[in-house]
Amino acid sequence: MLMPCSHLRPRPGALRSLVALPVLMLLGACNAVVLDPAGDVAAQQRDLVLISTGLMLLIIVPVMALTVLFAWRYRAANKAARYEPDWDHSTQLELIIWAAPLLIIICLGALTWVSTHLLDPYRPLGRVSAGQALSKQAQAQPLEVQVVALDWKWLFFYPEYGIATVNELAAPVDRPIRFRITSSSVMNSFYIPALAGQIYAMPGMETKLHAVINKPGNYVGFSANYSGAGFSGMRFRFHGLSDADFGAWVQNARTKGGALDRAAYLKLERPSENVPVQRFARVEPGLYDAALNMCVEPGKMCMHDMMQIDAKGGLGMAAVHNVRALSYDKYARRGSSGAAVLGSNAAYVGALCSPGDAKAMLALRHDRPVPLPDPGGLIGAGLPQPGRTPSIASLDAPAIL
Repeated sequence: MLMPCSHLRPRPGALRSLVALPVLMLLGACNAVVLDPAGDVAAQQRDLVLISTGLMLLIIVPVMALTVLFAWRYRAANKAARYEPDWDHSTQLELIIWAAPLLIIICLGALTWVSTHLLDPYRPLGRVSAGQALSKQAQAQPLEVQVVALDWKWLFFYPEYGIATVNELAAPVDRPIRFRITSSSVMNSFYIPALAGQIYAMPGMETKLHAVINKPGNYVGFSANYSGAGFSGMRFRFHGLSDADFGAWVQNARTKGGALDRAAYLKLERPSENVPVQRFARVEPGLYDAALNMCVEPGKMCMHDMMQIDAKGGLGMAAVHNVRALSYDKYARRGSSGAAVLGSNAAYVGALCSPGDAKAMLALRHDRPVPLPDPGGLIGAGLPQPGRTPSIASLDAPAIL
């Protein structure tokens, strides 16, 4: 006997279960690191998210519940429901509608204000964890890590130990960390979800981040800001280690690593993707500051020197001709000319002259005057008379070439 076709059709509940099963399997592979962090700063940020969400749910849940209740109670089939077409006001209801959201907004505002200042990434840590205060020794000696975002990898300097690493970061448990962060070309974002919140890395600028890791383990760090073709591979490992293991890690870098000088840095900063871990046992002094001020290349004036010149009023009109075209690092590394689309290309000061150089140049100009073309009898405001050579500037003029 043949069964009807309707008996062969799967039930809707079974179909929903089959569809939900792959989704649950995918979600089961997720690592909710933001809600289960290993650092005190990230834990405080998690608490802020949970408290804020709970406060907002105090409004969202009643509104959604009342929406369903009203739709059911005043449905067309319910003839017993009260019908008051002329009703337009209720003092009690107005108080509830306006007072409850206002109180929640005040609580959210106060919570955000306090947390914004307590979790300021530039602010030194005030504690190691919720139940552990920060010792005076830890306050005086945090672990300093200098971070440079390259294309497309991360470079970490450890000035206290004189080493550097690529795409590998380590720190001892319960010791405060002070990050100094910059970029060599474009803006990136330094983010270790288990440790603390993300903070931007920008060329020619320095941002700071204070954090601490409280649990030993291996964690993931990455760039949270798109920065080009190799962005997806711009990831690194972060190790939370005991004091003994961290000392062994530093010693391993010192014994097996190479040397990182300016030439090696310029080679390292060229675009490359999915770069393996590298360690450097020796680092040229001042290399991070040179990367921060965009003057690793020989003969290039550093940005802090240019800013000091600008702070003193600049170099006058004569300095217009005393500049060199500024070729940003990213243009040379990424194979483009760096030509400006609108306006002129950027420039920087080429050189500064000493008073002795200025006197020698003025003496040379007196010995070899440059003949000026005859303006053709034209006399006007600010123009010299035809046939007369303008006087040479005095020695009191700014010595700028």
